[in-house]
Amino acid sequence: MAEDILYERQGRVRLITINRADQMNSLDFAANDRLTEIWREFAADDEARAAVITGAGNKAFCAGADLKTYTIDYATRPAAEFREKYTDGTGFGGITRGLDIDKPIVAAINGFAISGGLELAEACDIRFCSPNAEFAHQDINWGFHPCDGGCVRLPQIVGLGNAMEMILSGERIDAEHAHRIGLVNRVIPITELVSKSLEFADMLASRAPLAQRYAKQVILRALDMPVADALKLESRSFYDLGQTEDIKEGTTAFREKRPTDFKGR
Repeated sequence: MAEDILYERQGRVRLITINRADQMNSLDFAANDRLTEIWREFAADDEARAAVITGAGNKAFCAGADLKTYTIDYATRPAAEFREKYTDGTGFGGITRGLDIDKPIVAAINGFAISGGLELAEACDIRFCSPNAEFAHQDINWGFHPCDGGCVRLPQIVGLGNAMEMILSGERIDAEHAHRIGLVNRVIPITELVSKSLEFADMLASRAPLAQRYAKQVILRALDMPVADALKLESRSFYDLGQTEDIKEGTTAFREKRPTDFKGR
């Protein structure tokens, strides 16, 4: 039996593939748990500098939860049980809630990214997609709203008006529209999507890992801060980087006109 989630090492990059093409790469409980384990493994692996996540086949990145195995009875459970099992967990796809990863994550969206699948993509740092990609938060059509980051992250990515349009209507948008509003960074031919995403991730993996980690922390924490506090946070983070071996390596390599060799220390 084929594994539902594939995890491949490619140098300093890790390729994660949701391998459920017959189910539009939707996640059942077991696949969701396995994906969570993989994210934790990636976060703990000092040799892994960046990750790419995609879906098998050419029709779907992730169509959300496998509704044949998921139910929404949890929404009617007592509040304490709901918080313990869901609110305090890691959310859909392992990274939408409760698991912060400081390394760069690229989503290679090869088709449908629907509801939970879109929330998984939104939890990534950079999103590339193929021309056949379609995006939607369809939850509103069935009587609920996004619950794994869609209501929180989408406005930060595309702005309030675009997020309101997508979430309150439940309608799909295509790749061109997604690129226009900033939901995806690039549209890449589907035959090149994964290879170009890996190439980009490999470039990210060559950059200073501590600087990336600190920058990602500042960017995300600053979203909830007054500007004055955020600027202080950025300055303190820059000072902390000044105490690292990597900044010495970077400045020395610049003076010596040679490639850098960052150690993450």
